[in-house]
Amino acid sequence: MRRLPPLTAIEAFVQVARLGSIKAASQELALSPPALSRRVQALERFIDKPLFERRHQALVLNMDGERLLAQIAPAIDSLSDAVEMMTSGTEVLRLRLGILPLFASQRLFPRLPELRAKHPELHLDIDTAGHGVSRLGDGLDAVIALAREIDPGLYAKRLDRNSVYVIGARSLLQGPNPVTRPEQLAGLTALVHREMADTFTAWRKAAGLRDMEPLAIDHFDSGALMLEAAAQGLGVAFMHESHFADAHDERLVRLFDIPVESPYSYWFVCRPRALTQKPVKLFHDWLIEAVADPGI
Repeated sequence: MRRLPPLTAIEAFVQVARLGSIKAASQELALSPPALSRRVQALERFIDKPLFERRHQALVLNMDGERLLAQIAPAIDSLSDAVEMMTSGTEVLRLRLGILPLFASQRLFPRLPELRAKHPELHLDIDTAGHGVSRLGDGLDAVIALAREIDPGLYAKRLDRNSVYVIGARSLLQGPNPVTRPEQLAGLTALVHREMADTFTAWRKAAGLRDMEPLAIDHFDSGALMLEAAAQGLGVAFMHESHFADAHDERLVRLFDIPVESPYSYWFVCRPRALTQKPVKLFHDWLIEAVADPGI
């Protein structure tokens, strides 16, 4: 059997790679920064090549480090799960799920009690950071992504199809100059999610207003904050019908009855081999049954 580096050195490397700093990783592992640095350096000596680019107050993986992390991080996570299962006395299955906060709060979390009742052994680690699909296999087992399409090299299951709504404050329909015509958007600010940059373009095209420009376009990375900004009268949000319906916010209204198919859908995404893992398979099957639109 080939000699392996100390497990403590591998664990230190994975934590530093994921957190990006010695200080943060040392707090996570309850070690002093010098002790953690020595463990990382021990692994680099064992491999005989550097794994990080040292920058001011941060460590960034180089190409060798990225390749090593992709290979060993899933194994470390599996070891951690196995130890947790043995020490807890019950089988614990853990899924590391990347998800957008609005989908989580509106569509997933209201149904999670059903999942817990059906599979009490399954536990979710929720990650709402961006670029989830690119981190599959590197800290994430599966992702619920909002996208036009998914890389064909990945497993993907579409969860819905949607329409683009123009969502604004109810006060826009009141007063001496109510907003009742699409042309009036030229005097308003458009609120657009960075993950859905083409919603405004798609709606404008369907409305026959290709050359119409809003007063400004403000970009958000939070759907919940977009809805709140619209409710506060800071602009009109170009979002999905489901976002509006699931908000249940009496302050909000849909402006204009113009049917516009959204170019974006929510997808369940994972690496093909991940479906052979029990936590991924259990969650996938439950999600498709409980959350996905039946017509998809």
